Amino acid sequence: MPRPCRILHEPTLPSSFLPRRAFILTGLLAAVLGSSASAQDPASNTALQPEPREGAWIKMHEAFLERAKQGPVDLLFLGDSITAGWGNRSARGPATVWDRHYGPRHAANFGIGGDRTQHVLWRLEHGEVDGIKPKVAVVMIGTNNVHANTPAEVAEGITAIVKTLRAKLPETKVLLLAVFPRGPKDDRVRDRIKAINARIAPLDDGKTVKYLDIGDRFLEPDGTLSREIMPDLLHLSTKGYHIWADAMEPTLWRMLEGK
Repeated sequence: MPRPCRILHEPTLPSSFLPRRAFILTGLLAAVLGSSASAQDPASNTALQPEPREGAWIKMHEAFLERAKQGPVDLLFLGDSITAGWGNRSARGPATVWDRHYGPRHAANFGIGGDRTQHVLWRLEHGEVDGIKPKVAVVMIGTNNVHANTPAEVAEGITAIVKTLRAKLPETKVLLLAVFPRGPKDDRVRDRIKAINARIAPLDDGKTVKYLDIGDRFLEPDGTLSREIMPDLLHLSTKGYHIWADAMEPTLWRMLEGK
């Protein structure tokens, strides 16, 4: 006579255990996804890959090479259009602010409109700081990367610029500025910029690299940007450059004086 078939039942779990089991499974899934993200090949980060641009950009790069040969550069500004804007010599333009604050300091402006971190890296690798020994290099770059790269990728690109400057100019101190706020108050790009700045702030080592965030100086009490300061909510007016210079001066002065 055939033996009766024994039916196995899954043990019944206490209801209090179910949320805990779900929490554990969720944590394991997050760990797997997180590890795969962290294992991403750095070569896929375009913000890290030195890249030239075409046309007039090469001419500007060549002009910087010539400027480096002309004489001492004690103070170097390096960045994109926001840095390049110091050279606007229209009537009562930002250049008037530049001349007053930086003209006597043998300053050079190596900013190019539209540049991203990868373009600055290429410029550094192709001679722009060869033969000069600035006391301080002021760096503000990254806003043009915010739509093409993640905050982590942009931060990696900025980090590479700082490391390249330190390698090529070991006697130069780096004043790394936080990426300036841009766009409307509720624009998601604001959050991306905050995330970038949070990642690059630890580059401040208290000795050779100083991180400085003056972004709040451009904002109204309600967090909006005034078009009197940023007419297109990105680029600074002459008033904006006055704010920049005044906010940066105490830190810059101490660095130039070796304090």
